[in-house]
Amino acid sequence: MTNDDVPIGRRVARWRVRRSMTQQMLADRLRRSKSWVDKVERGVRALDRYSVIQELAHVLRVDPEVLLGQARSTPAGTPEGVDDIRAALARYDTPQASEQTEELRRQVGYAWLSYQHAHYGQLVRVLPRLLDAVQGARSPELLVQSYRITSSLLVKLGEADLGWLAADRAMSAARDDPILAATAAISVAQALRASNRDRLALTAALTAANRITPAPAHSRDHEVDGPFEDQSDRQPHDHRGGGRGEPQRSAGEWAVGGTLLLQAALAAAGGGESRRADELIDRAAGIAAGLRGYDDMHQTSFGPIAAKLARVVVAAQRGDAGEALQRHSTLVRREAWRRLPAEYRGAYLVDVARAYLQMGDVRGAARALVDADSVAPAEVRCRPLARTVIADVARGHPAPAGVARLANLVGLTH
Repeated sequence: MTNDDVPIGRRVARWRVRRSMTQQMLADRLRRSKSWVDKVERGVRALDRYSVIQELAHVLRVDPEVLLGQARSTPAGTPEGVDDIRAALARYDTPQASEQTEELRRQVGYAWLSYQHAHYGQLVRVLPRLLDAVQGARSPELLVQSYRITSSLLVKLGEADLGWLAADRAMSAARDDPILAATAAISVAQALRASNRDRLALTAALTAANRITPAPAHSRDHEVDGPFEDQSDRQPHDHRGGGRGEPQRSAGEWAVGGTLLLQAALAAAGGGESRRADELIDRAAGIAAGLRGYDDMHQTSFGPIAAKLARVVVAAQRGDAGEALQRHSTLVRREAWRRLPAEYRGAYLVDVARAYLQMGDVRGAARALVDADSVAPAEVRCRPLARTVIADVARGHPAPAGVARLANLVGLTH
């Protein structure tokens, strides 16, 4: 049994014994009865108010997080250093880099890992120097990857316009390379969506997707309201090439196209085009169904599970939270869910918390937020979007203990 599996009442009992206190002594200091303490320690009485947990922690001289079984590991609030990233993006006179290309490639790989593990504070400190180095090296591939990481991080931290600038730099760095341009378009679409420019995001993502994963002849992707056929069972062109005249594509390149289609679907849903969003996910699911064991060199995390999670988010966006949560409950039990990066799962769980709020299920929303915090703490504690959801859930009376704790960590309570 891990520390997180131990009931909170048993933790109270352990710390009481460590402090050489009897149940009566603890009860006296809390101004409660010995029976109340005994019931808490045996789990008969639930500790579901954070204010009570704080009071217990104060008497036992431990942090509330210790009693909750969740160690303080990630600071709350936007990490310092965004201004340093802004300054790095504003530099145009960067000298030739001294690092070798392979060393820079290693550093970019490290930055990707930091992002996927939601180590945002660490990444904020690393990026300014990395941006200077890759700008000096003038390698299109490394430039695009570094700008993509920068854009994704800035979007997470609520700096959507600055994220769009980094994404645009990635697009410029891609030059005439269609695959690099397509990966850069993923970041462009994300930044535009974060800026509530869903129509522009839809156009950017779908145009890029159609360049590398051409739509079937019967599809009408370029029409705003045109119907699509369900593509969920379609097998894409052997994943190595299309029809006559089409260039060959690797599985990883098809994954980029599928990711762009999911971005287009989310943008369509954000713009109120829920039917179109479903059809774009169908097309992405058709691509995902034919991918088997590819090397995710373009850092997309694309696959069947990504398409299924997108359906949950789209259903919630169109106001059908019941369908969204029904789909969600089955997906998170799958092995494919557990293989997704921590950042991906944390962000998705924040979206699920919003779906629970649509249903008026405050405790369900609280569970989703606490789960997100356990998977990727920075995803909950550093993102302005997550803070808004925490505030909405914390308005419940009494606020669920886990969310009351999060609200305290991010400075939403006094």
